[in-house]
Amino acid sequence: MTHSWGGSESVFLSRAFPKIGPKPSAPRRSLWCGRVLRGFWLFALLWAGLPTVGLAQGDWEITPQSAEALERGLQWLARHQGPEGNWSSDDLGLVSTGVLAFLAAGHLPGRGPYGETVQRALDYVVRNGQPSGLLNIADQRRDMYNHGLSAFMLGQVYGMTGDSRVGTVLDRSLKLIAYTQCLDGGWDYVARRQPNGHDLSLAVMQALALRSAVDSGLEVPPEVVEKAIRSVREHYTPRGVRREAPEEELKKYPGQFTYSKGGGNATVAMAAAGVVCLQEFGQYDDWRIPKSMEVVLRAIREECKMERVRRERRAPMDAYTMYYVAQALYQVGGPAWQEHYPVLRDAVVASQIVAPDRPDDHGKWVGETRVGGKPGDLYLTSVCCFVLAIPNRYLPILQEGRIGSLQAQFGGDFNPDAANPTPKNKRPLKSRGR
Repeated sequence: MTHSWGGSESVFLSRAFPKIGPKPSAPRRSLWCGRVLRGFWLFALLWAGLPTVGLAQGDWEITPQSAEALERGLQWLARHQGPEGNWSSDDLGLVSTGVLAFLAAGHLPGRGPYGETVQRALDYVVRNGQPSGLLNIADQRRDMYNHGLSAFMLGQVYGMTGDSRVGTVLDRSLKLIAYTQCLDGGWDYVARRQPNGHDLSLAVMQALALRSAVDSGLEVPPEVVEKAIRSVREHYTPRGVRREAPEEELKKYPGQFTYSKGGGNATVAMAAAGVVCLQEFGQYDDWRIPKSMEVVLRAIREECKMERVRRERRAPMDAYTMYYVAQALYQVGGPAWQEHYPVLRDAVVASQIVAPDRPDDHGKWVGETRVGGKPGDLYLTSVCCFVLAIPNRYLPILQEGRIGSLQAQFGGDFNPDAANPTPKNKRPLKSRGR
């Protein structure tokens, strides 16, 4: 499967996955995805471009310093966007990360002080979506990276605005995610279905896209989620005991989610990514989550030491790692969030470049991104802004509390632990209760 997909593939996807898409008998999901009482006033204020009051729980989440750093970062992003809206990048995933930074801070496309900035970036992603649904115009090996990040962003926009143009592109992108899921439940770098997916980094991006769509009122086949959950769990690697040991034995030993199923590349980013996957799929009580969170929390304590951050003047983590660490921390919540988010937040604030006499640098972050030039600055600065904006809880995916499992939503026959699930009729995966 290549970038030259034509209309026949689009028709096939529509027929193969008819349950992905807006519910025909239900009104379009908007206004913060159904949180009616709170959603109406939030949406109205944002749509009018008026200041809003964040949903932060107190000064321990947002400080004057973090609010100022967030604004400086958004200003830098706006100044350096360019007329095409893509910050000189043809990676739609990076452009989408820029959009998320503004959305998380409460800025909608076409409204308010950053409305044009958000609209230009959104338009760039939408107009470059392919008829097949693929959201990638860069190298084919970046198909599902760019696709997952972009589909996630579109799901958030659709949930916040109900924009039918975005909904159409999002619908196609979800069908492609379902169609390209490999037989083992994972995904490959290239948008194609094959026996085995490549690694956990691809799964987490598609997981966020699927969850984002669910929050926006779209339907997802339950078997796609079932297979994905099983695949994610297979990326968990214990330490001190063989992988094939009984589950009750595995629970006694430390471990974490890793890049590959064989245990390779046990990074902080992958530990966080596995947590995000299971949290977004409703598997809140999975024992693998606290095991991996031990790795995540230890990394925050070590990498965010203030003396180190001030000495190096670099972001405390690389952009990719910080993106998933922050989301894992928020999704798990509780004492982990309360004790460690301020540590991460303050390290991000302290590492920002503050140089009003150098407008090319003032407000951005520097550090490891694996992306060069302006796209690299876009990526890291967008992630840092996203981290600082999380406590606002403006994004639909950040407004979720603990919900019932997907088993409760799908019915009793939803079983991600089954080794060989039997085929079943597709049913809607409904939005989580608000």
